[in-house]
Amino acid sequence: MNLQTALLLAACCLLIACSHVGHQSPATLGSDPLGELQRRAAKYNSVIRVPEFETTPDALTNAVLQAITTANAGFDAVGRLTAAEVSFASTVRAMDDILYEAGLTVNRLGLIKETSTNAAMRDAATEAMKKYEDWAVGLDYREDVYRAVKSFAAKNPPLTGEDKRLLEDILRGYRRAGLELPKPQRDEVEQLRKDLAKLITDFDTNITKTKQAVKFTQAELEGVPASFLQQDGIKTGADEYTVMANITFHFITLMENAKSEATRKKIMAIHNNLARAENVPLLQKILELRDTIARKLGYASWADYQVEPKMAKTSANARDFMERLVTGLQPKFDAELEEFRKLKVKETGEAGAKIHVWDWRYFANVLKKEKYTVDAEQLRVFFPYENVLKGMFRIYEQIFRLKIERLEPPYKWADDLQLYSVSDSATGEPLGLFYLDMFPRDGKYNHFAQFGIIEGKQLADGRYQRPTVALICNFPPPQKDKPSLLSHDDVETVFHEFGHALHSILTRAKHARFAGTSVPRDFVEAPSQMLENWVWDKTVLDTFAADYRDPAKKIPAEIMSQLKAARLATIGSHYRRQLSFGLLDMTLHSDVSAANKKDCVKVSNEILTRVFLPVPEDTAFVAYFGHLTGYDAGYYGYAWADAIAADMATVFEKSPKGFLDASAGMRLRKEIYEPGDSRDVNESIEKFLGRPRAIEPFLKHIGIGGK
Repeated sequence: MNLQTALLLAACCLLIACSHVGHQSPATLGSDPLGELQRRAAKYNSVIRVPEFETTPDALTNAVLQAITTANAGFDAVGRLTAAEVSFASTVRAMDDILYEAGLTVNRLGLIKETSTNAAMRDAATEAMKKYEDWAVGLDYREDVYRAVKSFAAKNPPLTGEDKRLLEDILRGYRRAGLELPKPQRDEVEQLRKDLAKLITDFDTNITKTKQAVKFTQAELEGVPASFLQQDGIKTGADEYTVMANITFHFITLMENAKSEATRKKIMAIHNNLARAENVPLLQKILELRDTIARKLGYASWADYQVEPKMAKTSANARDFMERLVTGLQPKFDAELEEFRKLKVKETGEAGAKIHVWDWRYFANVLKKEKYTVDAEQLRVFFPYENVLKGMFRIYEQIFRLKIERLEPPYKWADDLQLYSVSDSATGEPLGLFYLDMFPRDGKYNHFAQFGIIEGKQLADGRYQRPTVALICNFPPPQKDKPSLLSHDDVETVFHEFGHALHSILTRAKHARFAGTSVPRDFVEAPSQMLENWVWDKTVLDTFAADYRDPAKKIPAEIMSQLKAARLATIGSHYRRQLSFGLLDMTLHSDVSAANKKDCVKVSNEILTRVFLPVPEDTAFVAYFGHLTGYDAGYYGYAWADAIAADMATVFEKSPKGFLDASAGMRLRKEIYEPGDSRDVNESIEKFLGRPRAIEPFLKHIGIGGK
């Protein structure tokens, strides 16, 4: 029942209005676009709205206090119900309604905390979030409300479908919160969970706040593209260049291109120690608290507690899945490392050269250039940001029968913020809104994520509240003399992240608890990971990818072929690294406890070394690994979902129009996006596939399966 704020989903996306081939487009938005959308939505008994954001620290504090007061009054009413008065509407649905309204406030706070240009606002939002989270944990322990729900459940109500699922989910939540424990133990768990929530907020805030400038000479940055070095703020002296280790694309650009091993090693050591002083002790406390809570609730570990409601069901299943992949990938991983080593020998002249963790990105890039003639930096000219967005929207409009239109935001938290609407292209029904905040700035969330602001839900009056979300990204910004140019990896991220937005916006789930991306964490990435396939298809890319200096030039077919070959040639390294993170996460949440006091840095570094490559000495990668709070004991879900995504992609691969097939797109919309978690996701997957799931497409995808 504890609503945790903004959904992360590794993030970003964008849009531009495009007409719809083969469908009669509704009239475009007029002089009052938001009003027009709202009037149109009313015809479908639904609601479209933008949030009203707080603009002062006091307003943030007052907002959370008011949300708590209003919600408490609602729960008081539920708690006063007599046995004769309890019903689905007065208990189960009422609770979903109350939490939904409170969640609207905390969603805004979470977004402000991560995006406001005002440090005082970010700090105030952080403190307000702590107040909310402390209160939200306490909700699980309201005995009066629990009694009312149990009284209703005892009637064995003849519920079906989503309503039945909601009651079962709430009862499971109470059990997992410890409501079946004796009161003294229950009270202890409640306090521990409140302590944990505060620690998590501080851990996340430290990651967002930390920044580290690293200075290099031009010689130290040999090989780094001039286009990067010429960006605003990089050249800070006659022979001085300042790189921000906390900005993802800065870090990766150096890791992939800096010829100097010393430079790569230096930036990695600094990056892997970001927030170390603040977050290592916090993480140690978080892990020990989580283990203590899990054991008091009757679980062997926090990993077992967390995985129980997911597709994997047990941590043993999740761990076994990862270890099997680690073993299966070993020959390919070894072969790739040897390829990288040979390239290092050739470049350095050292016969005994070894590949270190700060080498693999660089030599993977060298391999792509030399063996596959793929230069990631040269490909950027085909992917100017605006063209990628326009092209992506045309594609998604076509396959999902949508119309995307730009609006002027009534309020902007950043100057370059954009707002768009999404409607059904055939009927004109408004489906939702999304904001785009796409480029880095000081104090902003520094990765890629979707934040839910207004989730989809059927309101008490019968109308349907359509969703509003925000995509928060950090792509290379435009320069004075050229547009923002994306790498092929960036384009893949754009397509992936817009999948999260679609998952949220296209929902038809009645209850907020099941709407959009509120699905098991080991499935939530699958629909978006599947959409990454679009950027590997030349037919798709040819619809928008062109040299911005000469739009007649498309990516040559041989380059696409080589790009795919290069991907397969380095995919073993990619997945072994991902699996090292998954096993690190699972091991920390299985093995670290208050009883054994195992050092979280030592444990994690041992896993990274065993599964991938030895870590730099005296570094603490886990201090900056934000997934440990949002995906705790759940990082395995990326690989788990990848296996599902590869299988789902076969539906498009076998369709008459491939990845541009609208009938397959509408199946995805109807069977995956619209239901959310309103039914078991296994059922949704099989309905989309038209058959049981298979692992073979994934094994082929990672180069260890058949042809």
